[in-house]
Formats: sequence, structure tokens, C-alpha cells
Amino acid sequence: MKKSAFNIEFQQKDITSKIVVSLERISEAFKSLLWEYAKVIGLSPIQIQLLIFIAYHKPELCKVSQLADEFNITKPTVSDAVRILAKKGLIDKEYSEVDNRSYTISLTAKGKEIVNSTERFAAPVKTTIESMAAKEQEMLYSSLNKLIFNLNAKGVLTIQRMCYGCRFYEKTTSAHFCNLLEKELKTSEIRVDCPEFEGK
Repeated sequence: MKKSAFNIEFQQKDITSKIVVSLERISEAFKSLLWEYAKVIGLSPIQIQLLIFIAYHKPELCKVSQLADEFNITKPTVSDAVRILAKKGLIDKEYSEVDNRSYTISLTAKGKEIVNSTERFAAPVKTTIESMAAKEQEMLYSSLNKLIFNLNAKGVLTIQRMCYGCRFYEKTTSAHFCNLLEKELKTSEIRVDCPEFEGK
């Protein structure tokens, strides 16, 4: 019997395979939800994701090369998406005074309106998680954080800005500790995308 997570016979006897397939299903749910919004407003899912990312991250993260790493896609793919978003009047390019080939991307007023109407695409997932008990949410969050961190360490995910990889983070015998905030962190306070993140 082939030991593939997608081999149904093998999968029934292997919890790791069941988790892999479960995560793939959740990934499909996100794609489906994004496509629903994309069809209505005439943008691609990646264009919507870029707009939402730009809305909530500092300018130095909103450059073509950084966005390519963030979404694990090529620079030409990001450049094409940016070109279309600019043509539709959803973003502005702010060119560097030092290098006129380099620019940061910001949202126009129209771009902000699109973000306001599309960022709720994940609401069905959020409400489903909200219906879980607090302890279940915390366990799920902890497991997902470890998975993301380990996938980043293996080079599968290029970027992560979570506590575990931050120079301010410290794991004591009994707790998580942030040296920037100078406080112990509960599992629910571990950040998955921290604006103060600095790599170790």
C-alpha cells in the first residue's frame, strides 16, 4: 500500500495523513471564499490578498520582492498583479529617491474601499472557530503556530513574523516571555504576525 496522505486506505490508519488532508480541505475553503469575492469585483484572489496585506502592513513590507516572498510567488507574478491594481486605481507606487526602480505600494481611497468590502471573505471560517471552546481554540492556535514555524524553518514558507523566531522571544521552563513587552505571554498572546518582529 502506497504511504501517501492522499491514499484513502492508508489515510484511514494514519492520523498524520488525516491532518494533512484536513489542512488541504481548509486551504480549499479559503480559495473558494476568495474566488466568490474575486468574481464579484473583477479581481483575482492574489490581487485581493495583496490589497489586504498592504492595508495592514508597514511600507517597507509592501515592495514587490517582499510581497513575492510573503506569498511564496514569483516577482513577475507580483509585478503583473501590481500593474493591474495600479491600472484600476487601487494602489499608488511611491518611488525611492535613491533608486528609481524601487517603490513601495500603498492603497488609494478606492483601494481602501475594496479592502473594506472584501476582507470579510474569511468570516465563515472565523465564526466557525469562534463557536469552539476557548481551550480548543488555544490548542488549535498553538499547533498551527508550531506548524507554521517549522514549515518556515524547512523553507516551505519563506516568511514568518511570529514570536518563536523573534529575537525578543524567550521560552522559560514554565512560560513564553517577550523581552520587548517585558511580560509573560499566554499561548493566546503569541503573535503570528507581529509588527515589532525582529529575526533572531
